[in-house]
Amino acid sequence: MGLQTSRTWLSKRLALNSFFALAVFIALLAGYTITQTRARPAAPLSANQAFTQASQATGVPVELLKAICYMEGRISNNNGEASIDNGFGCMHLVKNQNFDTLDKAADELGVSVPKLKLDLATNILGGAHILRDDALQLSANLPTNLGDWYGALVIYSDASVRSTALMYADAVYKILQQGFTTTSDQGETVTLAPQAVTPNTATAATVHAFAASLPAGCKNDGNVDYPGAIDCILDPNTYDCNLTPTTNCNFTGSNRPTECSVNYGSPSAPNIVVTQPCKINQIVIHDIEGTPASALSVFQNPQSQASAHYIVGADGTVYQVVREHDIAYHDGNFWSNMHSIGIEHEGWDSTGYKYYNATEYLASAKLVAYLLKKYNIPLDHSHVAAHATVYTDKPDTWNHVDPGPYWLWDYYFNLISQQGVPNASTYAPPNTITLHPKSDQQPDGSNGTETQANYNFFYLYNGPSTKSGLIPQLGNNDPTDVSYNIEPDISYYFVDKATDAGGTGDTMYEIWYGVLDQHNAAHGYSYFADAKLVWLAVPPGDGVEGHGALPDSPSRITLSSNSGNPQIYSRPTSNSQYVMGAAPAGAVFTTAFSLTEDNGNTIWYEINFNHRQAWIPASEIAPFHPL
Repeated sequence: MGLQTSRTWLSKRLALNSFFALAVFIALLAGYTITQTRARPAAPLSANQAFTQASQATGVPVELLKAICYMEGRISNNNGEASIDNGFGCMHLVKNQNFDTLDKAADELGVSVPKLKLDLATNILGGAHILRDDALQLSANLPTNLGDWYGALVIYSDASVRSTALMYADAVYKILQQGFTTTSDQGETVTLAPQAVTPNTATAATVHAFAASLPAGCKNDGNVDYPGAIDCILDPNTYDCNLTPTTNCNFTGSNRPTECSVNYGSPSAPNIVVTQPCKINQIVIHDIEGTPASALSVFQNPQSQASAHYIVGADGTVYQVVREHDIAYHDGNFWSNMHSIGIEHEGWDSTGYKYYNATEYLASAKLVAYLLKKYNIPLDHSHVAAHATVYTDKPDTWNHVDPGPYWLWDYYFNLISQQGVPNASTYAPPNTITLHPKSDQQPDGSNGTETQANYNFFYLYNGPSTKSGLIPQLGNNDPTDVSYNIEPDISYYFVDKATDAGGTGDTMYEIWYGVLDQHNAAHGYSYFADAKLVWLAVPPGDGVEGHGALPDSPSRITLSSNSGNPQIYSRPTSNSQYVMGAAPAGAVFTTAFSLTEDNGNTIWYEINFNHRQAWIPASEIAPFHPL
């Protein structure tokens, strides 16, 4: 029976082949007819068409799709590149150990995963299907008005912590209320008119955070300083340098902000602990150059002699590693460690545009707002500083550069301010330039190529022309290097300004800047910086004049000639060991605050010496009057 069936099938197949062969022959003779009737491929959808068709197919409002696509990718698929949590496109479809909306969207649409990653219209449609599914988890029917999609957005956020998921939904509704106009990668204008909408937060009442798997050594027990953080706190008996050998530990146990307990012991006398004043006056922002798991693997190794107080993951999870009252070893400057809280962030500095996503920014902003309120710290870039702006105590060690040129300081500070912390940089002294580039206002998926034009840095030149050459560097071409550039939200006093003679339309500002132009053995330091007049190039609309320090501090300081060339210090400590540069008398800098030296009476002023924060004793400053 089987054989007969096979033969019957074969004879039918041969007959069909003959028929098709004849049909092909006829078709070749009349090829012009086939050509005339063949269907042409459909033209790709524009962004606006994509939003409309996705809304019609799923019932998700066009306005909501635009707001998500704008927040996550600025109406761009970022060339198909993945975020740190393996999310793709302007709708941030993810595939990681906790979530997989990417494959789910591909299955529902019947399209390939690469198409979802690369094609904007397909990505928008995929995101619309996922958001529709999320809404149907909460109700048998889709919401009938824009405000009732709040709960679905909380699910869509893919945040592991409920508070972060709520922040995500709040951020989307803020965009809906404000509206926007932007340009897609194809040059198309996409506009969202401001919506008079109030989110119905009650729709998220039954939404609970996803219980993500926790790293080894961590638990969700609530025994933390920051509510909602995951407890990964290091055991003092193993990691506290006051209790264990100082060559095999990761933090110093203390009682901040009242006092620090510092072990100045030696191998022969290991427990010489000295207490001293220890106010917390700064938050230092880092990136991990990896994931939370990779950071924890370092911090949980006492031989690494490294730690941070908190880690923020790309999914918005906050991990606490060191108690706030203890001194974490996070920025290479022990005085700074004594007076700061260090926060690590998932990602890589050189390609941060791929990794610093909206959820991570939101979670970090909420954490920093909590810390600023708790310790009465102002919100400005002198008090919320980059790791890259903190001088290392090791003169033969080059500084880190994180969080790098793609960290959006203006956007970040705005998020922190929305948590109820007023932005402190509101005073406007004359002759001050503060950098607020347009690229710093919102995550922008169009930053999909690694070119200097996309970097959030400003460059410095030898003269009032961008053709005069960059100021001397340290012999490397690393565009993330901070020896010859400035990042946003830092203020400088300018002594002159001119239109760029190189023809770019930039405004050139002459400022005093600590130039790392030498490996100066005479000073005993490899990275000694001499203050020189250089020219800062600021494109139109990327800087604000008259926007600097607080009104209750001197807005500018002029160095005196009491001791020749005044010395610049890496910390406010009267010890020549910490001299990191020099400046001539008459040099002018801005300052955001002053403080009294630990265990002493010397008043020190914080300045932006170059890209980095430095310190000058009051004895080196000419008399001043607050402006």
